[in-house]
Amino acid sequence: MMDRRQVLAAGLLAAAVRGAHAVPVATEAAAQSGSRSTKDDGRLLRQSVARWCLGAMTIEQVIDLAKSVRLDGVDLLDPPDILKIRAAKLACPVANGPTSIADGLNRLEHHDDIIKRAEVLFQEISSAGAPLVIVFAGDRRGLDDAKGLENCVAGLKQLLPIARKYNLGVVMELLNSRVDHKDHMGDHTAWGLQLCEAVADHRFGLLFDIYHMQIMEGDVIRSIQKAAPWIRHYHTAGVPGRGPLDTKQELYYPAIMRAIVATGYRGFIGHEFMPSKDPNADLKAAIAACAGD
Repeated sequence: MMDRRQVLAAGLLAAAVRGAHAVPVATEAAAQSGSRSTKDDGRLLRQSVARWCLGAMTIEQVIDLAKSVRLDGVDLLDPPDILKIRAAKLACPVANGPTSIADGLNRLEHHDDIIKRAEVLFQEISSAGAPLVIVFAGDRRGLDDAKGLENCVAGLKQLLPIARKYNLGVVMELLNSRVDHKDHMGDHTAWGLQLCEAVADHRFGLLFDIYHMQIMEGDVIRSIQKAAPWIRHYHTAGVPGRGPLDTKQELYYPAIMRAIVATGYRGFIGHEFMPSKDPNADLKAAIAACAGD
């Protein structure tokens, strides 16, 4: 099975005021995907699964699994699979973007290639029907975090007009640099918030991965409350081990989801854990834990 780094490298608003900027709350993806504020079954939050976690399955098998457990969508797809997901009446809340995890926006020498890829990819993603595109900061490789942030701002200032042209949003996922992505630059909420403030564009925000930020910071509910105006999407996984959302891990997802709902968020929760031998049961349990009620 391919890991996430391999998969991504291969294919890969209610207004809230913060400082002087009016920033939309992260409901844009849900709105563009045709979601409702409350599900017919009472769930407040729509839920999806990251494609790469089910790497041994074909996209047709992923669709069957998602529908069987009553998921609402599948994350991190390329345009051909977005079309298949949409044809199956499922959403793709976040599509694969023009960067890789290691080679991201933090280095100016990557920008020309990223922009060239985005010019083609963003049009394809928009036509296929996904509302958000993921990007990454990239690994440090000795680069200072402040300079890397400055370079990310410069890259995003070039990317966002392309996103605007195709009515897309762009999200940067923050990753842990302790366990899974050694040396990755975008590894703390505070850094991500500085980036959002510097970019100051409603089409850009954060993909808040609860698993990654628990490893780096802990205190995830307080971080979510602080970052809420800039969060456009969430990912889940168990800590430690990136396993299912069960009693063997340290995060209590029902409380986290209630805190997310309290911020006003009504978008998608994307499950990004490595399933056991029974992904059907794992996803059903995750859906119940993350209903937000």
